[in-house]
Amino acid sequence: MDASEVTNIRLSDDGESVVILDQTALPNVTKYIHLSSAKALFEAIYTLRVRGAPAIGIFAAYALYILARQIKAESFEAFNAELLKLSAYLDSSRPTAVNLGAQLRRMEKIVNLNSRLSLPQVLEAMRDEADKIYDEDVQMCRAISEYGLTLIKNGFGIITQCNAGPLATSKYGTALGPILMGHERGMELFAYICETRPLLQGSRLTAYELEKAGVDCTLICDNMASLVMSEGKIDAVFAGCDRIAKNGDVANKIGTSGLAILARHYGIPFYIFGPSTTVDMDCATGADIEIELREPGEIKELFFEQPMAPASVGCYNPSFDVTENSLITAIVTEKGIYDNFNEQWA
Repeated sequence: MDASEVTNIRLSDDGESVVILDQTALPNVTKYIHLSSAKALFEAIYTLRVRGAPAIGIFAAYALYILARQIKAESFEAFNAELLKLSAYLDSSRPTAVNLGAQLRRMEKIVNLNSRLSLPQVLEAMRDEADKIYDEDVQMCRAISEYGLTLIKNGFGIITQCNAGPLATSKYGTALGPILMGHERGMELFAYICETRPLLQGSRLTAYELEKAGVDCTLICDNMASLVMSEGKIDAVFAGCDRIAKNGDVANKIGTSGLAILARHYGIPFYIFGPSTTVDMDCATGADIEIELREPGEIKELFFEQPMAPASVGCYNPSFDVTENSLITAIVTEKGIYDNFNEQWA
């Protein structure tokens, strides 16, 4: 698989639906689904059919365009009022990743900038903007991957959490980008993949991507990371991000902060990778990031033939955690590598 050719989100040929690779079916089934109703588009985000902060942002832009085409309105004012309702509905699907709301606001802005045009022209401007959001992410991921390559050497062992490859973005990915690009250029790299309980994005998605690309990869349970580090197999930790606070604190998939603490103990550099669109300068610190809580069934029942815990036992199921900037060696964006976090760093 050529990472540069992965297409997980696109408009249908007739422009009436968003086509996505259903990530809940991977790795066993490769299934593309067409989505056009507000409910189906909302549920695709909530149920993680589409996931990864950049990919969610791209999807949301196309989704709002699709829904805008369905609005029956004779005036711009009526059209815009309905559009804002639909945008707010999509935005309520998941709270932690900044890209979802940011790209919806960007689509709303392009509508307002073209308010004097005819509604068909407004729709055309929306489609162009959604395409631009996608194309920008492709270029950002390529630049992030190039910067990331400067942090690794041939023979490196790299441990990852969750999935930050093409499935979670547009092309190459963020945290997986340097690994995929390095492999394409003939580097010998060894990836250790944390399974990432409870939704197994590591084993289902990251292992799928790296194996398809021909990268030497090994899957481990989340609680094996400390042992693997102690055995000297890990030279760096690469993780993506869903929101970066102004001070450099980072929200990413649950388990990321634990890897950062282990890396500090073993003297292993810990790197965060993400496009600048994931930086939220309105969020002062990680304490201000809302952490999404998900259903207990994901822990007790999902992927099991029968429940693996008593039905009455309580569950705490946060989808993300926050890694403090003091534990982060550097953050890599398309603009460069940052190891000093202040108001100007992003």
